Amino acid sequence: MPLTVQRLVNRLSLRQLQLFQAVNDQGGYGKAAELLGLTQPAVSAQVKQLEEALGQKLFEYVGRKLYRTEAGDIVAHSVSEVFEELRTMQANLHALEGNISGDLRIAAVNTAQFVVPYLLQPFLKQHSNVATQVHVVNRHNAIERLKDNRDDLVIMGMVPSERPFISMPFLDNELVPVWRTDHPLSQPLAASGQSLTAQEFLNLPQLVREQGSGTRLALEIHCQENKLSFKPYMELGSSDALKHAILAGLGVSVVPKLGIKAELELGQLAIAPVEGFPLIRSWCLVYPSAKQPSPVTQAFIDYLQENEQSLAELLSVKSANSHMATD
Repeated sequence: MPLTVQRLVNRLSLRQLQLFQAVNDQGGYGKAAELLGLTQPAVSAQVKQLEEALGQKLFEYVGRKLYRTEAGDIVAHSVSEVFEELRTMQANLHALEGNISGDLRIAAVNTAQFVVPYLLQPFLKQHSNVATQVHVVNRHNAIERLKDNRDDLVIMGMVPSERPFISMPFLDNELVPVWRTDHPLSQPLAASGQSLTAQEFLNLPQLVREQGSGTRLALEIHCQENKLSFKPYMELGSSDALKHAILAGLGVSVVPKLGIKAELELGQLAIAPVEGFPLIRSWCLVYPSAKQPSPVTQAFIDYLQENEQSLAELLSVKSANSHMATD
């Protein structure tokens, strides 16, 4: 006989739902236990009690990997909404007292990880009761997180158009052609004051991120629009790996200027003088259009919009060779 809502509430606890969500997010009982500071048997027991209360199996092993059952899919969606409502309730109650507090969950694409700390530091200084979680992911995972509504905001450059998302540009993202300071072409070009054509630069060994990366996608679109030939020499799976490959002299690349801020200022990397560059894109705050921002999220959005100019100045890159890039 199906449980009434009242009987179901009597048999459930928020702790059980919390542990279910941790197992679901971490993909296993052991990782969930480690995250929450519990033993694996304690987590397993609580999830088992939840399954008994619901009369449904929520997880199952296929081989050695844990998967949600169909019932688990339903519960995962509902549990996410329950905790989202609790966070909203907490934030709204604090807002009544004139305080901004609660959780701010941000996902940032790999290349935006260099920007996020500079955005958060002054905001958190003003709002010390805000707890922040930042997940750094690739563009594919960022889009999946958007679809699943797992974060308050996603920070990315190339915003997908196939879903109804709110997108708010807040900071220029300059994509610049980069090589080592001692690249063989660097000194002759500097002495002559000449620039490379875009095709001449693209003919050099190109180091690129994986397929689907926002930076790579922006470059591919630029090449298509301008009938330029582009053939990757080496593909790397992270921004740090790409940067170190350039430093090692394996090739050249087009990268976000902010991601190489330190290397430019130290003179380890240089912006190559290439016609038609930099490519100017924007970092954007993105969230599903059906989502109502929490008070904390709205405060962060307002802060960025009100301080665009000062943030741009804070993140400006000072480099002796930066004048070499052509507009």
